[in-house]
Amino acid sequence: MAAWCSGESAKPVFVGIYGAVLGGFAVSALFFLLSSFSSLSAPQLPLPSAATAAANLSAPQSTRAQPETMYNRPIWKPPPRGARMPPPRAFRLTRDMVRARARGGVIVVTFGNYAFLDFILTWARHLTDLGVDNLLVGAMDTKLLRELYLRGVPVFDMGSKMATEDAGWGSPTFHKMGREKVLLINALLPFGYELLMCDTDMVWLKNPLPYLARYPAADLLTSSDQVVPTVTDDSLENWREVTGPFNIGIFHWRPTESAKRLAEDWKDLVLSDDLMWDQNAFNDLTHKVFGQPVEGEDDLVYSYDGKLKLGVLPASIFCNGHTYFVQGMHQQLHLEPYAVHTTFQYAGTEGKRHRLREAMLFIDQPSYYDSPGGFLSFKPNIPKSLLLDGAHTVESHFALVNYQLKQIRTALTIASLLKRTLVMPPLWCRLDRMWFGHPGVMEGTMTRQPFLCPMDHVFEVHVMLKDMPEKEFGPHIDFREYSFFENPSLPKQVKESYLEVQLCDDHSSRCIAANGTNNDRPLLLPRNSTEQELLNVFSSYKNVKIIQFSSMVDAFEGFSDPDMRTKFRNRVKRYVGLWCCVQFREIGHIYYDMYWDEKPGWKPRPPETREEDHPPWS
Repeated sequence: MAAWCSGESAKPVFVGIYGAVLGGFAVSALFFLLSSFSSLSAPQLPLPSAATAAANLSAPQSTRAQPETMYNRPIWKPPPRGARMPPPRAFRLTRDMVRARARGGVIVVTFGNYAFLDFILTWARHLTDLGVDNLLVGAMDTKLLRELYLRGVPVFDMGSKMATEDAGWGSPTFHKMGREKVLLINALLPFGYELLMCDTDMVWLKNPLPYLARYPAADLLTSSDQVVPTVTDDSLENWREVTGPFNIGIFHWRPTESAKRLAEDWKDLVLSDDLMWDQNAFNDLTHKVFGQPVEGEDDLVYSYDGKLKLGVLPASIFCNGHTYFVQGMHQQLHLEPYAVHTTFQYAGTEGKRHRLREAMLFIDQPSYYDSPGGFLSFKPNIPKSLLLDGAHTVESHFALVNYQLKQIRTALTIASLLKRTLVMPPLWCRLDRMWFGHPGVMEGTMTRQPFLCPMDHVFEVHVMLKDMPEKEFGPHIDFREYSFFENPSLPKQVKESYLEVQLCDDHSSRCIAANGTNNDRPLLLPRNSTEQELLNVFSSYKNVKIIQFSSMVDAFEGFSDPDMRTKFRNRVKRYVGLWCCVQFREIGHIYYDMYWDEKPGWKPRPPETREEDHPPWS
């Protein structure tokens, strides 16, 4: 953990100069070799708007003018072109570094490795758009360190020597990242600043600092996995009614003695067991003593050692993945959310990214919004009876989802044929998805039925993004989130390049005669068109960015080439996941089946035995 040395001991200036002359070049050269560059040139990336950038290009305020350094340089201002990379020691976490970035005695921190670069840039962008620039990012590998430095994001070296790949939940790397968070908190608190520590898979929607300042007596304010509201306004949760575990993805520490002791004990606990989950350890410690209200501060409770004053941030506005994406609790209570953390989801890091894209909160590169082959979309057709009629049961839920799956399957076929990116439709569900048996929705929650469910409730988003061998699975089919066309980042030239397609009866004279050259009128396409007919008709529209079908019901007859059909089926069968779970069953989950309609008498039933417990394609 050398990178976290405080570096507080001062030495005479001439000694530092002498040391730099003798050793600085060698250290810098080694760092340049590791980082694979010798001079700096900031790569292209989406930057804040001119107005936002101008507002954010201001270094942390000080009572007197300070020369600009890499510590206090305005965020998003890259280093001078052609400048050399500072030596590794310049990126050590020190009190001076934190002092240069802190505002009002508060520092906002996240950390990660290169696999989370886009999440970190999204996190930083949201903060700076809100006028919050007292932030620092801990880099767990030199590749991330370099990229953030080039982009003008304040960064320090955590000395973790982590790999640059994604760490799957529950893996040894995942647990290592958790331990690094605990070590980082222990390194920061002695500097004497309030610490708002965040995971990278969350975004800020409103400046949280004024809210946190409302509770100056709190040693610790933590978010939680609470899904049932305990308050209906923006006050802290009623800690007496909180049943969900505390979540360490968002929590605010004050540098009090009780908080420091908790951090120290937490560190000792996670270092004693490599497989211990840092969040479980945190919950165990904070509940050692719990239940005595703080006198005069009824929102706070004595915790941990009986002296630490703890408050629980309301999940309605410091949202977890369920209260925000499933319940929309903040909307129903007419509250402004401060943050959303992408918990309660089912497709790993890819699922988290897609959730934020669906909510139009993720910052993507411009190329994401202009696919070379163009886009394909359709208006889903859902009968009112499937959506609203009858009780909300497993059977009615699967009837609704399966009806949508059949249309999406056709759309995937046409997107594959035309080499276009499919913009997914909104997906409706009657039942929530969890990891355990439940009655359809969680009791006490504000989940409405039916509800617009996240794509990862039904689809294996991470599988859809995988590179599968084309020989076995056919060509990759790219896709976008259902809110894609509403995103302000979509270029005007893409929006305006649009063709509407309406299905018509092949035997109708109107259907035959209407395929003229008037682009202001919809293109009429015969129902149950063949692949050759589709290729012929749309060969004239390759330059059109958006092709939208009025319906996908009976739009395509099916592949005539058996090899293409087999490969496509192999691919899309793996695109769907499972629903969970029927109550009071040892095996309670039910697999979705992309080709449910080809199995007469198909019914949504959990597997009866472990031997039967596998996806329909395996």
